[in-house]
Amino acid sequence: MSKERETGNRLLDSLSPRDRRILIPNLRELTLDRGEVLLEPGEDVMQVYFPGPGTIAALVLHLRDGKSAEAAMIGVEGALGGIISNGDKPAFAHGVAEIAGPALRLSTDALEDAKQHSPTLRDHFARYADCLLAQVLQSVACNAVHDFESRLARWLLATQDRCGQTELKVTQDFIAEMLGVRRPYATRIVGQLERGGAVKKGRGTIIVVDRAKLERQSCECYAYLRRHFETLLPGVYPTFPNQASPN
Repeated sequence: MSKERETGNRLLDSLSPRDRRILIPNLRELTLDRGEVLLEPGEDVMQVYFPGPGTIAALVLHLRDGKSAEAAMIGVEGALGGIISNGDKPAFAHGVAEIAGPALRLSTDALEDAKQHSPTLRDHFARYADCLLAQVLQSVACNAVHDFESRLARWLLATQDRCGQTELKVTQDFIAEMLGVRRPYATRIVGQLERGGAVKKGRGTIIVVDRAKLERQSCECYAYLRRHFETLLPGVYPTFPNQASPN
């Protein structure tokens, strides 16, 4: 990859030119397929994945009764893999590509070596690790106290931020799986948002018709996380056109 051109990942592109020059020679371009497993629980984390434009990955927990739940969503603002730890540590959750697209891959060894050579690069990724942890913590609180319609609105907004499109390539089955509810219930709540004029159901997609309505329906967790990102990593979190500022 050229040292001069942008990578398409906002976390990488917000690095200083010097720090980008340290990392870019070790980055490898690839395309992630939907459903591709990037991390397996119990396996050592050997790679870091940086989603490109439109690509979304997630940390997902699979429970013994067959249910699943998304713990964190990661797009162009972040990375999945050896970010919080120093790498080569067993993964706790599944890392999965939710929406296919371009990405960059870096070995955890290369990242750790770069951190040793640059305090500013080390601080940059420490700030992102804090943002990722904040997302996980916010998800815990949100799932515990907020109604599903508000949670769904938050999730759709976060998905649209990272996709940059009004048409989201997500099914109601997928929504139910990621948010840990039964499919009929997810279908009913999507229908409520559709009747309210916020979204429209398509074939294998959800179309955001009125983002402002979706933002009003969302719980405060959406704005909290965006504000935390903006405090620690200004300009890294993607902003959808005509998006309201976090309160």
